[in-house]
Amino acid sequence: MGEAFYSHARLYDLMFPGGGPAVGFYRAEADRQGGRVLELGCGTGNKLIPIASDGHPCAGLDLSPEMLAEARRKADERGVAVEWRWGDMRAFDLGRTYDFVFIAANSLLHLHEADDLVSCFRSVRRHLAPGARFVFDVFNPNVHLLAAADGVRRARESFVDPERGAVTVDVADTYDASAQVTRGTWHLSTDAEPDFVVTPLEIRSIFPQELPLLLSLGGLRLVERFGDWSGRPFAGDAPIQLCVCEPA
Repeated sequence: MGEAFYSHARLYDLMFPGGGPAVGFYRAEADRQGGRVLELGCGTGNKLIPIASDGHPCAGLDLSPEMLAEARRKADERGVAVEWRWGDMRAFDLGRTYDFVFIAANSLLHLHEADDLVSCFRSVRRHLAPGARFVFDVFNPNVHLLAAADGVRRARESFVDPERGAVTVDVADTYDASAQVTRGTWHLSTDAEPDFVVTPLEIRSIFPQELPLLLSLGGLRLVERFGDWSGRPFAGDAPIQLCVCEPA
């Protein structure tokens, strides 16, 4: 589930500051649906806090106490009310239903086993109010990129930490084809502190043809699938699978 990677919540936000078209898309979907909103794998609230600031009653569930603590701090700083809940998206019971449920930023791909994905979808199904929708985004697997995951450490990106200065991020990935899981090791370094964080991160691939079947086993139906945040129809070369679902 990537617990070690997400224990560094402040650094995570510096690496992945949020914003952009994904936030706009999920805000628009929440406005379209109205009512209560639930985000699973909410992290530090980069998408849920803006939705809550639009006036929607919001709840966020995450397995990382560190990420939830940072989300709570950020929401309090902005004066936004969100119900933050610790829990596992594979099986949860929040005691109410929601009008819009979403899982953003590949968070669903921390579930590696088909049974775990189906269990998650069944839990989502139980939390959907009449007329509700479930939306998530995952990357569209590129077999050429997966095949190139050879375990060699390569520079990924860099960011500035106000406390440490310039931080470089190197990643070494291998792909386990039998499990459909990319197993990576992330290295964060500064000139003064080489490898001050070294942490694993394992992400599953969900291929386009298996996704509707997994959803149907969880009691859900794929209504629409887009290939980008503008709503372009999904095609084989699309970077993401942006999926809109409803109860079957």
